[in-house]
Amino acid sequence: MKTKPFHLLFGSFFAMTAVILGAFGAHMLKELLSPEQLQSFETGVRYQMFHGIVLVMIALKGHSFHLPNEKTITTLFGTGILLFSVSIYFLNLQDVLGVSLKWLGPITPIGGTLLIAGWALIFVGAIQLVFKKKG
Repeated sequence: MKTKPFHLLFGSFFAMTAVILGAFGAHMLKELLSPEQLQSFETGVRYQMFHGIVLVMIALKGHSFHLPNEKTITTLFGTGILLFSVSIYFLNLQDVLGVSLKWLGPITPIGGTLLIAGWALIFVGAIQLVFKKKG
């Protein structure tokens, strides 16, 4: 089995910080954010964790095939997490921080689009693998 340290490094970092930020949101931000802001913050944490786990799975996979574009998928997920989740965190914390970060609003959907693109590459790669094995 070939481990990919770069994927493992970023996947474990994103998953670890998702747990930390989830706990921070549940305990420290409960009194500072509105229920809607807290729910939005939790969405960022959830998406960060999902994609961190996928990066770890790519790094530790023990299967005999390789998805096409694994490096691109990792880049899309990593950048998508940063743009999507981190922009959500700061948008919901702007009142607590005492600064206007509304300019981050358009960044969130860009991050989401990158996450979708990563999943699309996994889907296309899976189709290629299925038909390659049958054909």
